[in-house]
Amino acid sequence: MQFFRKMAGLVALAALTTTAGAQGFLRAEGRDLVDADGRKIILRGMGLGGWMLQEGYMFRLSPLGQQYKIKAAIADVTSKEKADAFYRKWLANHTRKVDIDSMAAWGFNSIRLPMHYALYTLPAEEEPVKGKDTWLEEGFALTDELLKWCEANRMYLILDLHAAPGGQGNDLPISDRHPDKPSLWQSEANQQKTVALWRKLAERYKNSRWIGGYDVINEPNWGFEDPKDVRGTAETKNEPLKKLLVDITKAIREVDPNHLIIIEGNGFGNNYSGLMPAWDKNMALSFHKYGNYNSKAAIQKFLDLRQQYNVPIWLGETGENSNNWFTECIRLCERENIGWCWWQEKKMGIANPLEIRQPAGYQKLVDYWTGKGEKPSASEAERTLNEWLDNLKLENNVYHRDVIDAMFRQTRSELSIPYAVKEIGGGGTIRAVDFDLGRQRSAYFDRDTASYQYTPGVNTTGNRGRVYRNDGVDIRKAGNQYVVDHIEDGEWLQYTFWAKKDGKYDISFSVASETDAGRITLLLNGEMAATDIAVPATGGVDRWRPTEKKNVSLRKGKNVLRVWFDTGGFQLSEINLTKN
Repeated sequence: MQFFRKMAGLVALAALTTTAGAQGFLRAEGRDLVDADGRKIILRGMGLGGWMLQEGYMFRLSPLGQQYKIKAAIADVTSKEKADAFYRKWLANHTRKVDIDSMAAWGFNSIRLPMHYALYTLPAEEEPVKGKDTWLEEGFALTDELLKWCEANRMYLILDLHAAPGGQGNDLPISDRHPDKPSLWQSEANQQKTVALWRKLAERYKNSRWIGGYDVINEPNWGFEDPKDVRGTAETKNEPLKKLLVDITKAIREVDPNHLIIIEGNGFGNNYSGLMPAWDKNMALSFHKYGNYNSKAAIQKFLDLRQQYNVPIWLGETGENSNNWFTECIRLCERENIGWCWWQEKKMGIANPLEIRQPAGYQKLVDYWTGKGEKPSASEAERTLNEWLDNLKLENNVYHRDVIDAMFRQTRSELSIPYAVKEIGGGGTIRAVDFDLGRQRSAYFDRDTASYQYTPGVNTTGNRGRVYRNDGVDIRKAGNQYVVDHIEDGEWLQYTFWAKKDGKYDISFSVASETDAGRITLLLNGEMAATDIAVPATGGVDRWRPTEKKNVSLRKGKNVLRVWFDTGGFQLSEINLTKN
């Protein structure tokens, strides 16, 4: 009888919503997502990681991990009051209207908001009245303002509960989980608070057309049947997860019949065992994809779920890789009619559109926090922290247009374009790291272009130096300049530039090498221009000397130079052209 009552409840829940009831909103229609006018839509989204919820790795603080640890570390070098003020300023500076306007201009049509529950309600153990929820205006006000910016740009805002009460998994930083406190799955109070929070959010935003949907629990990773299955990838039933997802859906539908509900399987969104079929007619399945190949086989199980259960699928989180991987992943998704959402808009590092600059004195803070150095003075720490807050602002970020180019233009075009417009008169210098923007084998060829850390037996990293730009070419900082590093046999780089006049030019390459084995071939405008240019031994990887090819003919106007490394093992910093 219990089984039949449960099934009857699911049927009744499914009846709460119909596709027709969601007219005017982003919604599921069979295997597709459609917009307010019923047209198929591909979501091209960006996640606001690091805004409401910090993870240590985003700021080169991996040993600290969770946000509560970072906050405690800031309080340790200043005070609790100043740490609280720091976080208020953080929320004000990190994501602003200019960020959303910029993302719309770059081509994104949706935003995923990773929410920390503690901005919306008190932790269950801190409630003055047990079982009663205290609502905090801060999180709702931030969401309201973000929604206003999205509406102005006609972008969908998808609410994502990234840090659920108690934390939804064994990966502690992604949910700011404290391991000594009951998790979401170990506490009925945490589960009830999660349900109540979603009901509150749905009640507030039920009539908002530009709320794209409710991504109800980010990346569950928990062993329900086997506690040793810490990632939740081997679970076969996932009964507690399904029960909570159904309870959340029911609470949402009590107040909001319109908005799309997005669910994520166990195992970081990818294990759907026991969760299907869908219990609501306006539902989509999210999967997450990192560090594997961009082949149809890599996503086949999700294509099968879409086909079998007649529901849309959405790549709700991906990224953290090289530009070449980005282009391949987006092309794969869009060929298969799958929307996508990148992770993330900004952090310290190059694998995102915006890079947060590391403030002066920051490494000293990091060294102290990780037990490698002395404690800075309070005034010194405060100066560093204030600079960090200023560096959060978009106008103070480093803009990586190579990332945006890879995510939009390169997904549609094989053509390469100049990274920096360079005009050569009587002479000029091209930095080696300013090779053209474009796909692998169009703008460059490198033997190691991406990270496949979740693919057994594949040990590659992309840009080994992780500086300057996010293409697969290896770049490192050498003194005050960036140089191409770890050049291997058969790799090449392409440079587009303009010459003011026809004529003969001498081309020299600034190289550094411990041996004299390196050899370079030049292709100019598709024709062989020079072969077997010898790279001399310079006495070390930071000792630079020129190697030259004289009397190379340039034509007036556009020239395309391809520098082919027949034999690698050296570094390249500059290409100098001098009219003969």
